[in-house]
Amino acid sequence: MRISQDFAPTGPDAATAARRRPARGRAAAALTAAVAFALVLTGCGGGSNAAPKSASAKSSGDADRVEPLAGAPAPRLPVTVDSADGKKVTIDSTDRIVPLTGSLSEIVFTLGFGKQVVARDITATFEQAEKLPVVTRAHDVSAESVLSLKPTIVLADTTTGPSEAIDQIRDAGIPLLVVEPAKGLSDVGRRIDTVAEALGVPSAGTELKERTEKRIADVQKSIPDHTDGKKPRVAFLYLRGSASVYLLGGAESGASSLLEAAGAVDAGKESGLDKDFTAITSEALAKAAPDAILLMTKGFESVGGMDGLVKIPGIAETPAGMDRRVVTVDDGVLLNYGPRTDRVLTEIVEQLYAKGGKGQ
Repeated sequence: MRISQDFAPTGPDAATAARRRPARGRAAAALTAAVAFALVLTGCGGGSNAAPKSASAKSSGDADRVEPLAGAPAPRLPVTVDSADGKKVTIDSTDRIVPLTGSLSEIVFTLGFGKQVVARDITATFEQAEKLPVVTRAHDVSAESVLSLKPTIVLADTTTGPSEAIDQIRDAGIPLLVVEPAKGLSDVGRRIDTVAEALGVPSAGTELKERTEKRIADVQKSIPDHTDGKKPRVAFLYLRGSASVYLLGGAESGASSLLEAAGAVDAGKESGLDKDFTAITSEALAKAAPDAILLMTKGFESVGGMDGLVKIPGIAETPAGMDRRVVTVDDGVLLNYGPRTDRVLTEIVEQLYAKGGKGQ
């Protein structure tokens, strides 16, 4: 189970995966259920001492908006594309589009198809999509809601569910394309290309992919040299205080690629955690020994900000806890791995290497 940016309010990918994958014993089942429950919470409580947001205009200032390509798209249809679930899908109209994850919505809007999108998944939290009708209940797609909007194409990914809803939409004759989810930076271009091809605008996909990759590369050029020769160790924690969910990310959490692109070491992964998440323990944190902690903003708030964070067993004893050093990024964009990933990387770099920080 990988906790994606699609928490609820942006996380159906992870919760659906939690339902579908077999639990590893009673403890694993309980942990999976706790995470799935936490992901459907739309409110995570408030707290003080929130981490300062980046001053970059292209990071926090515009974090709730997408930036479409210039010019209106001119689709060349029909097209037949391969769906990730092994089916061939023919699309002959993009007049009414329903993306069923926030990350897919982001790509569709950025390609310039915002006016054709007629609904959203609960995970699409950016400004241009917020007034659209929602066609999911918690993490489940409502086939009836989707069909009532008469879509000409539906976009899903391999963790969208339940499977009965997907079948019902297809049985109604609606073209439904399943896309492989993103796990890291290397998946950004692939997903953009896949969506652009399905919408009949492959050249726009190439343009968006190149724009995104260039911006990511530009952010990486801004990373300062490490004067002590050591990269900062950063632990990704998934927290939902209101649901008592406290997890330490490992190699499959989805954050490793971002941290490594930011010139840091994923402390959980480097300490030997080769899966997605493990329950936080003092022993695991001591082994990870993070210099900083990466958090989703709502997760940070849900434990009461910094004062609450250091009360979690083991946090205060880490270098990050002693220095009260955290990096926070909005939940709805952190693990999106799409057209706004450069903004995410900018926020991480600016906060991690703030003047006087250990990275300099």
